[in-house]
Formats: sequence, C-alpha cells, structure tokens
Amino acid sequence: LRYGTPWVTQRGFREQDCVKLAGLIDGLLHACRPFSIAQRRGRGLRSKVDFEVLNETRKQTRDLAQNLGIDYQPSTSGYPHFYYLDDEQPPDPFAEIEIEGPRAPDFVRWLTSIRSDRMVPGSSVRTELMLPGMSSEVILKRNKKSETWSIILPSQEVPKTMMWIRDLSDGFVVFDPEDESRKFPGPIVARLNGGLEKLPEGEFETGDNEKPWYLGASVQAGLGLPEFAWSEKEAQDLRRTELYQAHRELGAKMVPFAGWEMPVWYSSVLEEHIASRTKAGLFDVSHMGVYQVEGSSACRFLDSVTTNDIATLAVGESLYAQFLDPDGAVLDDLMVYRRAKETYLVVANASNDDKNWAWLNAVREGKVRVDHQQPDAQAFGLNCQLRNLRDPSAGAEMRIDLAVQGPLSRDILIALGSDPATLEQLKRLKWAGVMEGVFGGIDLVLSRTGYTGERVAYELFVHPKDSANLWKLLLEIGEPFGIKPIGLGARDSLRTEAGLPLYGQEMAGELNLGVGDAGFASFVKTYKPWFIGRHAFLLQEEKREAQVARFRFNDKGVRMAHYGDPVVNKRGQVIGKVTSCAVDQDGYLLGQAYLKKKYIAKNTPIGVFQSASDLAGKAPAELALGDRVSIPTPATVLSRFP
Repeated sequence: LRYGTPWVTQRGFREQDCVKLAGLIDGLLHACRPFSIAQRRGRGLRSKVDFEVLNETRKQTRDLAQNLGIDYQPSTSGYPHFYYLDDEQPPDPFAEIEIEGPRAPDFVRWLTSIRSDRMVPGSSVRTELMLPGMSSEVILKRNKKSETWSIILPSQEVPKTMMWIRDLSDGFVVFDPEDESRKFPGPIVARLNGGLEKLPEGEFETGDNEKPWYLGASVQAGLGLPEFAWSEKEAQDLRRTELYQAHRELGAKMVPFAGWEMPVWYSSVLEEHIASRTKAGLFDVSHMGVYQVEGSSACRFLDSVTTNDIATLAVGESLYAQFLDPDGAVLDDLMVYRRAKETYLVVANASNDDKNWAWLNAVREGKVRVDHQQPDAQAFGLNCQLRNLRDPSAGAEMRIDLAVQGPLSRDILIALGSDPATLEQLKRLKWAGVMEGVFGGIDLVLSRTGYTGERVAYELFVHPKDSANLWKLLLEIGEPFGIKPIGLGARDSLRTEAGLPLYGQEMAGELNLGVGDAGFASFVKTYKPWFIGRHAFLLQEEKREAQVARFRFNDKGVRMAHYGDPVVNKRGQVIGKVTSCAVDQDGYLLGQAYLKKKYIAKNTPIGVFQSASDLAGKAPAELALGDRVSIPTPATVLSRFP
C-alpha cells in the first residue's frame, strides 16, 4: 500500500513515524467487515468498520500529527471542529446538536423509535437514542427552520454522539451487525449549537410498533395488520383505448390483452420490429396504469413501496423499480418520474392496474401488513395524495401514455414543432430525463424512456382527449422519416431482444420469479434501511441458484419456443426453462430463459425442446427403425443485454 512516503517525510516523518502510520492503516483495514451488493454486472464489494476501532484510529492519527506539529488547528469558537471520543464535554449540563441538510428528515426518521415524520415544526419529544454500547435519553426536536432537527442531551455524551451521528451519515460504520448493507441517508451536517442549563419539558416516548425499522429495533410479535388479498375480477367486456378506431382504420389485427382490445400487428411483426430499430415506431400504450403521488411525503411513501431509491431522483429524472409484497414477491415492475419537487408520476403494467391501485391505497391508509417482522408497522408518507390519472376524476390532469421509439424519434418530435426553448430542452434531454412542454399544439409530459431497448426513445403522456389527434399528427409528420405504427407483437419481440422483463414471464408468473431471478437485483437498493419486501428479498438472494439469460437459436427457420419449454446443457441435463421467445431484427428466434447460474455466461451452448410437452415419444428401449425422437434445438447464450 503506497501512502505518500515522499509527502510525509517532507512533513517531518521519520522511519518510526512511518512504521506507526503503516500500523494504523493495517489495523483499520483488518477491522473492516466486507460485504457485497448487487450491481449491473455481478456483485460489488463494500466494507464497514467498527465504530470504536475507527475512532481509536482517528485519535492515534491526531496524536501522531500533533506530536509532529502538523495540521492541527484548535477551534476559536470554544468547540472542536471535529470531535474525538476523548474531547472535553461542553461546560453546561446539557447541549444541543443540530442536524441539517436535504437528507436530514430521512436521516432522523431512522435514528429513534419515534415517528419523526409525524412531528410538526416546533414540537419536541423525549426518547431514547442508541449509541455503541449504550443508550441515551435525549430530546428530539423538529425545528421551525426548514429541514433542521435538534438532539438535546447530557453534555458528557456529546463527543460520542457527535462522532456516531457523523459516522452514520458518512456510511463507514457498522450499526446493524446482522445486516451490514443498510446505510443511513446522507450526507447531513451535525454541529454543536451550544449549552443548556436544563432539558426542555416533555413526556418520554418509546415510540410504537407502527415504525417498521429504526436504529436498535427488535422483532415484534403479534397478529398485526391483515395481509393484502387480491383476486382478479371476472372477465368483463374488453375495454378499448381512445385510439381503437384509429387502429381499425389502419387495418390492425386486434386481440385481447390484459382486459383490453389491442393491435397485435398492422403489417407484420418483423417489419414493425425493424422499423423501430432503424427509423421509428409509434406505440399505443394508453392501457398502462398511470398514477400521480403528490405532497411533502410523496418521496417517503414511494421509497417505502418501491425497491429503488426514489430520494436520488432530481426533478426531471426517472428510474425503474418494482413493487414487492412483504414476502418479496413481485407485485409489478414500474417506472417513476419526478415531475416537480413534490410530484411523482408512476407508470405500471395494464395487467396489474387494478391490483396496484388497491395495494397502494391499502398501504397508504395503513390497512394492510407491510412487514412480517413488525406486523403492526405502517409505511412512511401515509399523508401523501394518490391519484389515478386515467380516471376522469383527474380532470385536466388526466394522462395516458403513447410511445415513439427508434433512432429518428427525436427528429419526429422536433418536427411536431414547439417554442425554441422547449426544442432546445428536448435536444439536450438525457436518457431517463423528463420534461414538459407543448408540441404540435398539444400539452405533453415527455420522458426519454421506453420498453424497446432503444436509447433514442420517448414516452408521451397526453390527455386522453388529445391522444387521437397526437397519434394522427405523429404518423403524418413522421411519414417522411419512415415511422410505422407498432403492435403488441413487435413490442414483445423488441423488449425480448433488449433483455427486458415482462411481468408474468421474467417476473412472477408460474415460475414465481423474483427481481433477482429476472437479473435486475441491482435495481433493489438494499442500502435503504427499509422498504416493503426488503428482508424477504435478501433471504431470496442468499438461496437463489438461477437467473434469466438471453439466448438465440443457432439457425433460422426453427420452431418457436414457448413459456416453460425445457432447456438442457450439452449433456442433456435440464438446466432451466424458456420464459420468452420472439424473432429478432436479423430474422433469428431469440429468447429469454431461466437458467442455473452456471450456464448464464455469454457463448454457453444450450439446447431447447420447443413444445416438448407435445412430443413425449417412446421410451428408448421401445424405439424401432424409422421412429422419430425429439432432440433439442441448438442455441447459444448471449450477453444479458445487447
């Protein structure tokens, strides 16, 4: 390990000082506890360290620097800039530590058993703060100043508490030995405001079982809230989107899909697939669920009910996530778009629309169980507003989704026309970006996202009354660019080629596949201290032995594979099952399959028994000359994503 020997010798280090410094580095590294987290490619190594070891090392490093007369400037304010565990306590009996910053409310939320998200500005509560090796009775105060909180405590506990809070914010120290992937939100600023003669008055509160997790929480027993139960309603008449007549006029082949009558193709699946890859495709996805979550607690609510880290979204950004139930089962996968400071758009699968709406409202109202370890717990942010933007009650705010996907899609949107500033914003819009503007005289929420794998791709959230006009305009203006309307067939082949999951096939479904099974574990941010399904997901990942991979048949003209078809290795052992299969842009059949991890590496040879259940055949001993037997069709595993 090179630690800058020329620099430290210039600062006065001699050999024995360098040896001591090397010993400090060695001791700290040996005290680290490694763990891994899911990343886009494999697992990523992380580490945390024991609080006492870290701060003892800091003290010895400080002493070494002081002895050499280096870089030590005491504070002129009377309080240290940076506390050490052996620093003198403030002179007054009690002291106030102020915590501030954009992440301060989230940081404080996990610090004690108190539901700090329910405290009003100016309120205080007496509670218990867990420190390494001890607990401290403190006053937690929500200040009237925006995004600041205070902890009022005995002065003798200030040095340790300051170091503990700062180390939790930095994310270096172990605070949950059984789950080291947890991390407190940060960074925050913790500063000592001054001394107090006495503690403010206030009743002591230990919190209640409604909080799903906090520092020092233990598993609670009890019957708790009822589990969420959902049964699909009996099939009714197929619903039709606002574009049904337009599809008919274009000669679309209409089929039932998720309770809707939708176009499966207009010309052919392959022609529409190639148009989306080389020019542009126009998709009717107005059957998708579109919700809006609003209010000061909207982010906390979405962070509770989704796997990804909603708090990382800036206004004008979006991300992919999933809804899990307390058992870690995938209720749906979705996109979240941050429209404004306190406004988020959520788009989910049409097949799960009614279920999602019932689930989100039941969670928001505190009516269903969200954690088996804390069966009385409720999610955070329950006072947010939840609206269904496909419901007529949303009025002027109603939104449904159309998609323009492909390399020329931006040129087509520019050709729709808008003011110069909006067009410039569109040109600069990065992947997963979100903007709003008027295009072709129609008010749109526009995101650079999609379900095709194309990087130049957009989703257009439009009022239903304007959707038919927008569809017509896009086809007219896009005609010179080669735009084509695209049906469900090519939508499926495009997403299969791109390695994207379909709920019911690569997630959930008969195989009951989880997020990790689908190959999207990196979108589950287990560093979040809590979200619904977190504990169960971690247990799933410990035992998981298989994962979805992409594959392609080696030859053209072979039979289509279907969901559940067996996949074998070169020795004929069954190693998995097909989940999807479709034609790719080169005319080969390409699919996804749930395979044992040993076989998901690129270029692994496999075989697929297409429709094997229909080809039982005879036992080998009964075969006679001229009999035909089923053999697997050769295929090769591809990279997980193109």
